[in-house]
Amino acid sequence: MTTAAVPLFPSSPPTAVDAAIGRPRWERPAYIVLLLATGLLLVWNLGASGYANSFYSAAVQAGSESWKAFFFGSSDAGNSITVDKPPAALWPMALSVRLFGLGAWQILVPQALMGVGTTAVLYACVRRQFGPAAALIGGAAFALTPVAALMFRFNNPDALLTLLLTVTVYCVLRALDGAHTRWLLLAGVAVGFAFLTKTLQAFVILPPLALLYAVCAPTALRRRLGQLLLSGLAMVVAGGWWVAIVELWPAASRPYIGGSQNNSFLELTLGYNGLGRINGNETGSVGGGGRPGGGGGGWGETGIDRLFSGTIGGQISWLLPAALVLLVAGLVITWRARRAADSLESTARAAFLAWGGSLLITAVVFSYMQGIFHEYYTVALAPFVAALVGMGVAVLWEERGSRAASLTLAGTLALTAWWAFVLLGRAEGYLPWLRWTVLVAGLGAAVLLPFAARLGRPVLLTVAGVGLAASLAGPLAYCLTTVNTPHTGSIVTAGPAVAGGRGPGGGPGMRAFYAPGGGAAPQGGFPGGTRGGPGRTMPGGQAPGGQAPGGQAPGGQGGPGGQAPGGGERFGNGPGGGPGGGAGGLLNGTRASAEATAALRADASRYTWAAAAIGSQNAAGYQLASGVPVMPIGGFNGSDPSPKLERFKAYVKAGKIHWFIGQGSTGQGGPTGQGGTDDGGTGEAPGTNRMGAGPGGGTSSAIETWVKANFKAGTVGGATLYDLTAPVSGATGTS
Repeated sequence: MTTAAVPLFPSSPPTAVDAAIGRPRWERPAYIVLLLATGLLLVWNLGASGYANSFYSAAVQAGSESWKAFFFGSSDAGNSITVDKPPAALWPMALSVRLFGLGAWQILVPQALMGVGTTAVLYACVRRQFGPAAALIGGAAFALTPVAALMFRFNNPDALLTLLLTVTVYCVLRALDGAHTRWLLLAGVAVGFAFLTKTLQAFVILPPLALLYAVCAPTALRRRLGQLLLSGLAMVVAGGWWVAIVELWPAASRPYIGGSQNNSFLELTLGYNGLGRINGNETGSVGGGGRPGGGGGGWGETGIDRLFSGTIGGQISWLLPAALVLLVAGLVITWRARRAADSLESTARAAFLAWGGSLLITAVVFSYMQGIFHEYYTVALAPFVAALVGMGVAVLWEERGSRAASLTLAGTLALTAWWAFVLLGRAEGYLPWLRWTVLVAGLGAAVLLPFAARLGRPVLLTVAGVGLAASLAGPLAYCLTTVNTPHTGSIVTAGPAVAGGRGPGGGPGMRAFYAPGGGAAPQGGFPGGTRGGPGRTMPGGQAPGGQAPGGQAPGGQGGPGGQAPGGGERFGNGPGGGPGGGAGGLLNGTRASAEATAALRADASRYTWAAAAIGSQNAAGYQLASGVPVMPIGGFNGSDPSPKLERFKAYVKAGKIHWFIGQGSTGQGGPTGQGGTDDGGTGEAPGTNRMGAGPGGGTSSAIETWVKANFKAGTVGGATLYDLTAPVSGATGTS
């Protein structure tokens, strides 16, 4: 490979190479179009998703009203409990809501801007070693990754995490180009803030990047190791300051750390959000922690093919086979380069190793992790895949005079077209004409590509353009379907519904749901292997004691998509329901009626919490509708020991909570054991924990039992409300 094959464009000062090659006139307009098109894709129909994931939207709303809630990432402005992640991803959204008011656009636009920012960083990184054409291909490949089009329009932490991971790789490559300490320190800062976004996932790419710098940086070994230590220190400071404050803050005066069982962020980091994700032993989660031997089969089959199978394949794998082939090809072409700082081949090789190492280690972790795993996690792979595609195509294109390079490029194109044909076929009836068009155009371009140069440059560019269009047509179609579909709830997927998978708006995400008493329940069945326990029902699945096709159960009739009359959304997923949404408030926010909302708002200023409800999603729906704090008992799964019964009693005695929202208000059931309870609930015995099975699950049950025994229930707009300021006559245990 010649040095001209991979032109280097330093930012400043311009080098002789930069001056000699120059910047083509089309580059700046093309770059602007790329960013504008990315932004348009990410904001199109953005408001249709409403509050998206109500769990995080409620925390955003709380943070916009209370700086304490903002700092800790509290679920409510009363600061009873935090979300089960550190708060960095909430901060941009909370600032937006504080400035512009509460609404879907105010929450989601910062996420879309992060998507544009990731595209810009990726472009800048690829362009430095491989030129503007490679950067445009990489940027377009990233923007058209379906899971990226989904998550940069959604309010989960993965958007900010992906941006920061991309920045980390960019900074490491800048540091390698001359052994610059400043850039390595910035990489450490980016990883630190990524840790404050999604804890240990930020560290997954560190081993290959640190090893790459230790081996390849053009300076003495002692200096390399010293620079890495300084970068590690920067990472600890950037990510550790918040952790130190939280751990040193008196527990009695800060919110409970959601997702932990001992009110410890370190426990949350190393357990539920850390090693538990790897080995499946996630105490307090739904589907983890309580099962004999731990395990993690409840979240799907693990293995090297995981990222290519089922619904997951359509999220991320369109260009993944091509990225792997191009990674090998790029390393083969650049491997003989010297480590010298002025070697363009050396910087190109380092780029392949950085992006490729990040891709491989993240893919292996995702493929074999036994704990909680959702399809949208794969957005972290999107910039790695896109960068390798842009870089690899550029290197092989420059080497196309070589028979091996030409055949490799053609073979990669044929592989990509065939895999798109397979993925498009998984969605029954989805654009069948596109499936065959992609296959024919892609294979045709692949066959012609090695010979097109003999017919002149116009023919060569036409064939290459057809091949590129065929490679991106499938992902583009999935992206357009994604942006035209509302996505709400905790589990969402991009693209159309796939056989055996979730619907376009998301769907059942638990392969092991909990029966009364917290045990794993193998009975029943949901699409894709999801199971339910006695008295539990999900869309399309059956369980002893009830059947729920679309939300209907004996003794109770659900509305469209599983909407239960009056109380809230029982199984539906977002406006109008849909296949597989929230499970009784576990996966999606409850829909609060106007009457219930008005009741919560009445005299709300007199109370710290206008109401309390079991589970964060139940509480979030009422909090977002009313705009007043609602305490989420037990956190996301209802399994956190927060608050303990005695503390809850103290809150009630002090007049800090007005209402308790009964779980029966999430649906209208029939007789106990027939899809309902005696209070219109979900088929469980009164007082059982309906959410999680962790050690703290009994806390939620104890509180509910105590409330039912001491306060009278009333129905307001279909919701079951207990007035905690008016105990029933002769009640015991109210003090």
